[in-house]
Amino acid sequence: MNHADAMSGGTAVITTAHIVLIILLAIAAMLVIWWGGRRRARQRAEREASGVETVTARATIEPREATPPVTAPPPPLVDAPEPARAAPPVEAPVQAPVEVQAATKAPPAPAPAAPASGGDSDAPVTLLKGLGPKVSARLGELGITTVGQIAALSPAEAEALDADLGTFRGRMARDRWIEQARLLTAGDRASYEAIFGKLG
Repeated sequence: MNHADAMSGGTAVITTAHIVLIILLAIAAMLVIWWGGRRRARQRAEREASGVETVTARATIEPREATPPVTAPPPPLVDAPEPARAAPPVEAPVQAPVEVQAATKAPPAPAPAAPASGGDSDAPVTLLKGLGPKVSARLGELGITTVGQIAALSPAEAEALDADLGTFRGRMARDRWIEQARLLTAGDRASYEAIFGKLG
């Protein structure tokens, strides 16, 4: 065997080893991509199940109003003395007769109803399952901030509120916010957790 035959045989072995190594790396890369895709899909499903809002491509971005530039007030003149201001005249208060005062006095406001013992009526709406920070912000814009307010909605009010939720329309019925809120305001955590899962 001459020197040229030994060199050509060695080159063939190295080339074959390289091709096998490249094929193994390609298979490993495909497995990593496949595994990563499954993992992302599983994480997305867990986020949706836990009520975390996902950003969709169809979400509309509301334009912000342009604010006028802030200009500093001109500095005060140092040389010119400030004119003296006269105090407004003080008038003596006129006393109404006792009968008139008693008649115009408003009746005392009724005390707010106390929540049931252990109730969460003052808890934020984010306590409810399926109600994340974006929906909470939209509800806050509409004046709904507590679980008690959701629990107190009549069917007509709930329908009107659902119509005002925009891209989140239908979430109230699908995630059963009113049912959740009523169980929490009643202080029935056991029934709540039996139906909707543990409170966070």
